[in-house]
Amino acid sequence: MKLEKLVGNRFREKPSECVVDSHALMVRGGYIKQVTNGIFSSYLPLKRVTRKIEQILREEMDAIDGQEVQFPVVMPASLWQESGRYESIGKELVRFTDRNGSALVLGMTHEEASVQLVRDYAQSYTKYPFMIYQIQTKFRDEARPRAGLIRVREFIMKDAYSFHTSQADLEDYYTRCHKAYERIFTRVGLPEVISVASDSGMMGGSVSHEFMLLTPIGEDSIAICKDCDYRSNMEAAECITHNPRNDDSDDLTLVHTPNIHTIEEICEYLHSEKENSCKAVVYQRNSDDHYIILFIRGDLDVNETKLTNYLGYDIHPAIITDDCGLQAGYIGPVNLEGDFTVLFDRSLANRNNLSCGANVFEYHYTGLDMERDVKGAEYHDFAKIQECGICPHCGKPSITISRGIEVGNIFQLGTKYTKAMDMTYIDKNGESQYPVMGCYGIGVGRLAAAICEAHHDGNGPIWPLSVAPWQIHLCAVRADNADVKSYADKLYSELQNKGIEVIYDDREVSAGVMFSDADLLGVPFRVVVSPRNIKQNIIEIVSRDKKFSTNIPMQSALEGIQNILFSQQISCEE
Repeated sequence: MKLEKLVGNRFREKPSECVVDSHALMVRGGYIKQVTNGIFSSYLPLKRVTRKIEQILREEMDAIDGQEVQFPVVMPASLWQESGRYESIGKELVRFTDRNGSALVLGMTHEEASVQLVRDYAQSYTKYPFMIYQIQTKFRDEARPRAGLIRVREFIMKDAYSFHTSQADLEDYYTRCHKAYERIFTRVGLPEVISVASDSGMMGGSVSHEFMLLTPIGEDSIAICKDCDYRSNMEAAECITHNPRNDDSDDLTLVHTPNIHTIEEICEYLHSEKENSCKAVVYQRNSDDHYIILFIRGDLDVNETKLTNYLGYDIHPAIITDDCGLQAGYIGPVNLEGDFTVLFDRSLANRNNLSCGANVFEYHYTGLDMERDVKGAEYHDFAKIQECGICPHCGKPSITISRGIEVGNIFQLGTKYTKAMDMTYIDKNGESQYPVMGCYGIGVGRLAAAICEAHHDGNGPIWPLSVAPWQIHLCAVRADNADVKSYADKLYSELQNKGIEVIYDDREVSAGVMFSDADLLGVPFRVVVSPRNIKQNIIEIVSRDKKFSTNIPMQSALEGIQNILFSQQISCEE
């Protein structure tokens, strides 16, 4: 491929709309062009990168007995109605009708389609286990697309679905897939990716893991223990608290607290610490605006994912009206009357001598004793884990909070979809059973962006050899020089004939422009042919990361390049 024929512009200025490096570099380097918010077209360099990623995905899925299939992008709404997700998923799922008025959806995930594909086939236990996978375009109407390919609406994804006759068999395969994912991330140049426990969200199931690239620009918060191997998405992390109880309980005392509304204001007014207070956080049910009041220790935040999972329905922050029976800023658990769902975080269990709202305008209580004053309260984990919080595994106050990009996920779905969609098989005893499922996803474009985010400098991406758009960037500096042009053309042909992927720049531009474009393309090795090198009978080879540089005699250039590529490939595999 000659660079002068490469469609797409490369430029030095950082686009104003790009807030993360991978997005800026992909725009500057002629990898992507935005079509509309969260939707991009890909130029050749990115297409070559994603094609290599897809090939690695295929190889690793095939290695664990996966069978590649293809699901439709457009599906009948009836499939999603069978699973129950047509109603439960919000605006992320695009719904429409065809010319005949039939209800359709755009595929944002394909659990329903996978069950539909195999439920007629897999009616005997002898057909199990098996796994099917696809690599396909999906559409999810994200509310806030951001960061280029990190969060988009239209994307290419590898998703796989396994079917089993027992939970034990699913767990064995889940482990095999986990190891396959580790190999995938190593092969694409991201061995630093970690696996963390996660919330299953709309996918369902009880066990799931996300694969995270730790980076400050990540959207997810990850709880990591410094003293053991505990790692979890904050949404799924258990919050452990010490709940000390004073030897003596003060009397419950009504205190006038004029013009005070926030937990910070009341603690300052009472000269107490936030951890010695009980605050109310109020939500409403989406379906009918029913109020949910959660009482939690004053210094903790609510983990809304935990709360939603516990309730089993969607909620939103409450709007407290004059006639709802609540005193905004003064809500407390004592003498609270009304048709409310009242919940208690376990950070309050056994606590005494707390402050709280008194359910009276401009009044609070001091001396709250949860055992004495709130009899019969049930406590559950609704809090976000904190920096320096207690590790749920080792019990040490050693939690750190990091940011990460999710580059893959795996789920144990159980019978959520097979039962809802009436997929059954006949077991050895002639009885009808529901298969158990696993689900395993990797976003191709997001993975490419994550690689770029992890491997770049101020001049452009530094692509690992395994996914680089080309292996060699051949630069003919002073292509107007007949000797340079003649030798560079010859070397270009020889590299192509040997199956080496090469992008050839023989434009009559300055060396600065040529090398700047080479940096933006991020090819692992740059081969420079110049008048000075010709005089010295050498070619110059420089790695994109600037860690390797050597000169090779012109007559052995091809062999030297082959040896460098071979040694690099061996190094990557190790």
